[in-house]
Amino acid sequence: MNDNTSWTPSAEDNLLGITDKELINEYEAKGIAQAEIFILNLDEHIEISVPLILQIHKIIFAELYDWAGKYRSTQVLVGQLIPPAPKNIPYLFYQFINNLNYKLVVANTEADYLDLLAFGHYEFVRIHPFNNGNGRTGRLLMKMTEQFI
Repeated sequence: MNDNTSWTPSAEDNLLGITDKELINEYEAKGIAQAEIFILNLDEHIEISVPLILQIHKIIFAELYDWAGKYRSTQVLVGQLIPPAPKNIPYLFYQFINNLNYKLVVANTEADYLDLLAFGHYEFVRIHPFNNGNGRTGRLLMKMTEQFI
């Protein structure tokens, strides 16, 4: 198995050929800010969906990477976690979003909301759908979920 635990894009991996890590971080931070604005402007009645999450990931990373908004295509190891094989990601991701939306509908106590947020972040990271940016995208997803509570 290819261990991409500490995988970080190199200059050859970004579309702009940037070699300065600080500049790469600035571009990524700008993408996160753009995604946060996008989320804040969503209709409050919109349902969380797979295409919406793919779009958010793309907003964050499209300026730098061709894999932005696309499922990962390689097996990775994240610390002690072995995420699902790439071929299983679409099914698991749709199942996750369906479960997350169900939990959103039935939640009515503080404990339900905490369970929803814990479930959402854990499952997103467990599935690890993207090459990179899973933690950042997962945190934005939880921020968006809080907006709909």
